[in-house]
Amino acid sequence: MQPASLIALGGLFLCGLVGDLISRKTGFPRVTLFLLIGLLAGRAGFDVIPAALNGWYDMLSVIALTMVAFLLGGALQLRTLREHGRSIIIISLVLVIGTLAIVAAGLAVLGLPLGLSLVLAAIATATAPASTNDVIIQSGIKNGFTRTLRGIVAIDDVWGIVVFSVILVLVGGLEGHENSEGFALAAWEIGGAILLGLAIGAPAALLTGRLHEGEPLQIEALSLVFLTSGLSLWAGVSFLITGMVVGAVIVNLAAHHTKAFHEITHIQWPFVVLFFILAGGSLDFAVAIGVGGIGMGLVLLRTVARLLCGWVGAGMAGTPLLERPWYGPALLPQAGVAIGMALIAARQFPDWGAQIIALTVGTTVVFEVFGPIATMIAIKRTAQISDG
Repeated sequence: MQPASLIALGGLFLCGLVGDLISRKTGFPRVTLFLLIGLLAGRAGFDVIPAALNGWYDMLSVIALTMVAFLLGGALQLRTLREHGRSIIIISLVLVIGTLAIVAAGLAVLGLPLGLSLVLAAIATATAPASTNDVIIQSGIKNGFTRTLRGIVAIDDVWGIVVFSVILVLVGGLEGHENSEGFALAAWEIGGAILLGLAIGAPAALLTGRLHEGEPLQIEALSLVFLTSGLSLWAGVSFLITGMVVGAVIVNLAAHHTKAFHEITHIQWPFVVLFFILAGGSLDFAVAIGVGGIGMGLVLLRTVARLLCGWVGAGMAGTPLLERPWYGPALLPQAGVAIGMALIAARQFPDWGAQIIALTVGTTVVFEVFGPIATMIAIKRTAQISDG
């Protein structure tokens, strides 16, 4: 590794420390601050992040998101599911289906082809588990709203992957493409991830946490994360779903400890800081500005869909009345999952490829920067309601 990369790495960690300090003093979401630091340091700003360091982004994103998925799975305790499971399922399903319908209809009205509208709407169902989870942690608030929110974030990308895969097959049929493999691939990505998560989680629940505290437990936690992410990539399944299943299995079967979750909470911070800063370095506001009226329409349609469907879903689930308007704003962040969907869709529909990538990247910049702010406002507002 070149000295410039090490110097840049140290500088980015120091900037992350400053960003964390500012967030503690102001209450501003640190995720957004990290993204803005990366934006300033990246190619859209002063371009001081070495290319070698940018090359770490793919690996870091997998590691950091696997850690987040593990912790989100840990939130799916049977007690939590008994108390909030109905709300989690209903709100997440209404959000995904409603976002698909509203965004697709709106884009079609704006003049996009029906097939392209459906693909972009399916991508719009994706959320940002890392951003949302970090805002929940930063808030320090643990109540029914945040527990339900973590459950929704843990499961809604599963629904999103299913919907996206179905839409690709349907649009392929509309466009005259033969693509019967789409359902099989989706089934394997989800079903294979569940099976792999069970295969890793069951023995881990039995064997981990039996050594004394300290470094051995950190090694256990890291081995779980790296095995989960590496085996998921090797098997071609979703590492997010695998990580979530591993976490859920351990938290429900390992009655003798919760140490693995504590260790991952401690270990994840440097990975998460660097992940968000490098993610910010990869953002390009010129793309966000360049998507024009259709891009602005997509941002508006997704925002309206999240606000409306979060409120409707919360009402159907019977959540407390004053909490219902805040589920939609809390679930506005969008990030890497959407980009991954866009790359797959662009490869399958090359005639629309450039438009899909530009619109997804452009709108993701907006939701990744401003979404966590909405999440923090929603969490604090519901806490005030509970206290009142």
